[in-house]
Amino acid sequence: MFAKAVARAKHKAKHRRPRTNPLARGAVAVSAGGAVLALPLLAATTAQAAPVTAPAASVPQAPDAAVKSVPTTYSVVLGDSLSKIAKAHSVSGGWKKLYADNRRAIGANPSHIRPGLTLKLGTAAKGTVKTAPKTATKTATKTAAKTVTAAPAAVKTYSNNLDGWIRESLDIMAAHGIPGSYNGIHRNIMRESSGNPLAINLWDINAQNGIPSKGLLQVIDPTFKAYHVPGTSLNSYDPVANITAACNYAAARYGSIDNVNGPY
Repeated sequence: MFAKAVARAKHKAKHRRPRTNPLARGAVAVSAGGAVLALPLLAATTAQAAPVTAPAASVPQAPDAAVKSVPTTYSVVLGDSLSKIAKAHSVSGGWKKLYADNRRAIGANPSHIRPGLTLKLGTAAKGTVKTAPKTATKTATKTAAKTVTAAPAAVKTYSNNLDGWIRESLDIMAAHGIPGSYNGIHRNIMRESSGNPLAINLWDINAQNGIPSKGLLQVIDPTFKAYHVPGTSLNSYDPVANITAACNYAAARYGSIDNVNGPY
């Protein structure tokens, strides 16, 4: 009987559908009494959680630094004129803008500027500097921001001699539409004063009338005042002021200083 029971059990086992539970396995053992025992063995399974990526924290960026305006000033020295200062420092609007900005300090006459007077040359704006954003972690690489500095505008300078005085005068004359050439000015200066800015004629008819000819181009005071070029010195001995006034007078009377070949 026992043998037949075992045979029937084996026959049924052949036709039984296997279990597909992945979490348990079974083992069959025969006890001492002959009973068939099923010993379940539970297999531990390790669940692997999918990696979770934390969203990157947004990093606020500091706003652009405010643009600061730094005032630029200049202290007048002997021989200066508004036109000379404006050109030397590339003042936008030229000597007229420079005068308008400093009218209270200069007064009613733009040609009267005294040594030591402090003039405002406008404002120079500093470039906007962007602050580098803060990194989220200490290991993040910090990139240094490159600051691009604009090259300053070239300032034209003149030598303090006859050549420099003529060249500066020509630039001022060009700005005021006064004709004349280097050679025409130089030729007349050499005839009138031999290049001496302090030359004065104390013997001719003008001297006898109390208005002697002065300076590089021997200009009398009434003519100098009538044809004075704004922005230049009011001193008739000033080389640039003397040249520009004389050339302005020559342009009005002769068409150009180039057309003057003798006493004028």
